[in-house]
Amino acid sequence: MPPLASDLATGFVAHRDELVDRYRAAGIFDDRPLWAPLVDAVAATPDAPAVSDAATGRTLSYADLLAAADGRAAGFVAAGLQPGDRAVLQLHNSAEFAVAFFGLLRAGIVPVMTLPAHRITEIAHLAAGSGARAYICDDVRGGFDFRELAADLRERVPAVQQVFVTGDPGAFASLPDRPGPWTPPAIDADLPALFLVSGGTTGLPKLIARTHNDYAFNAVTSAEIAGLTAADTYLAVLPAAHNFPLCCPGLLGMVGVGGHTVFAQNPSPDSAFDVIEKFRVTVTALVPALAQLWCAATEWEPADLSSLRLLQVGGSKLSEPDAAAIDAAMGPVVQQVFGMAEGLICYTRAGDARELVHVSQGLPMSPFDEVRVVDQDGRAVADGEEGELQVRGPYTIRGYYRAPEHNARSFTADGFYSSGDLVRRLPSGHLSVTGRIKDTIVRAGENVAADDVEEHLLAHPGIAHAAVVGVPDDALGELICAVVVGGRDAAVPSLPDIRTFLAARGLAAFKLPDRIHPADSLPVTSVGKVDKAALREQLAR
Repeated sequence: MPPLASDLATGFVAHRDELVDRYRAAGIFDDRPLWAPLVDAVAATPDAPAVSDAATGRTLSYADLLAAADGRAAGFVAAGLQPGDRAVLQLHNSAEFAVAFFGLLRAGIVPVMTLPAHRITEIAHLAAGSGARAYICDDVRGGFDFRELAADLRERVPAVQQVFVTGDPGAFASLPDRPGPWTPPAIDADLPALFLVSGGTTGLPKLIARTHNDYAFNAVTSAEIAGLTAADTYLAVLPAAHNFPLCCPGLLGMVGVGGHTVFAQNPSPDSAFDVIEKFRVTVTALVPALAQLWCAATEWEPADLSSLRLLQVGGSKLSEPDAAAIDAAMGPVVQQVFGMAEGLICYTRAGDARELVHVSQGLPMSPFDEVRVVDQDGRAVADGEEGELQVRGPYTIRGYYRAPEHNARSFTADGFYSSGDLVRRLPSGHLSVTGRIKDTIVRAGENVAADDVEEHLLAHPGIAHAAVVGVPDDALGELICAVVVGGRDAAVPSLPDIRTFLAARGLAAFKLPDRIHPADSLPVTSVGKVDKAALREQLAR
């Protein structure tokens, strides 16, 4: 094993040896580092555009991107980081994101992929859980000063010894560069290359360790299904640290074929449509709420979208009427995508009938994906019947990182991940998603754990009891609704007051309640638990 930080493997749940041998024999695992396709692209087309920044106009060729990543890798090591160390990466969509990401990989440092919307509650939890020694952030974006978050992080998690900032570093350091030749360290392709962040089904997000082998397979297979070539231009308009725009096929899939990735921060149609026209974008990915908005905007936005051949929609279920409407407005471009950062990805295919594309969320991407649909007792149900999706396969994790209690609940004895998604399997093998059994709200493609929000609500001095549920919404999929019982002789705080209170506690903006419903008490089940089914029925009425 190559030299790595000694504790990287501690708490990592690997595939069983016999399965790894099987995947390797089948050519699924090729034992190359995740950055290897970047080097391949430089050898093949060094002057081809690799990444562009729509906001600044900056474009890096493949040769430029590799040189910048290597300078960044050498800078990280010169600053004291070592192969196997973890670094929390929290950058907005930009060419700098690609440089920092590949720089970490080329240095053998394991990035923890966090979202721009995360705040100190999530960032401190993820830094501590991963054992991170560094934090990488922007200076100020959208009126939020990430340097203040960094200062708070250093106090809460003293193991974070280094902070690197894009733009004005303030009291911290700028992102380091040391141009010149760089020799990456050797890697173990069966150890984590990066950490994704779970959407959360219970409490704070969990760390999802993706290896060089499994994530490379994810990228390559996704690119093949999307039909990517070097002639394609991909628009990354969802947060680039998400699994979807990072590797399904996203940035990594595009690098694998030598294509062009354009980063944009504003997904609104009036901005994104201009980017599509300017760069002749051919492929992009959206959540359903944005796809609905783009569909409507085609009626008044004048930009030329004729270059767009594939619009991937995932993160939450796209309804049949919405899928049909998008195809009618933009051409037959919709590809439904259903998956999870933990592994399994399903895609509709280019050869599928449009009617099937509109009603299903796709087929598993690999014949090595083992999928079963089970009832509440773990027994397989017949095709067409609703049940929980369980999955095992070459790119599905076998356990969250350093989370044995969660693993005991989320993984079966034979290694299947219990997703919490309710699905029906169609005769064609395609899956249709029907709901969730875990206490999760899916708002605009982001999974929000109800108990995480409830815990913060109960810290408010004016709240005695609280229950959080999702209520259907045509635009966002679900809204976050908090049913709140006020403290003794106190009125329930207003929605603005509660949102301000939760934001001050460092809760991410996408977790803040959309609605507050005052109540005298919360309904309970026969065993004394809050009856959320009854709450949903009450709210529906």
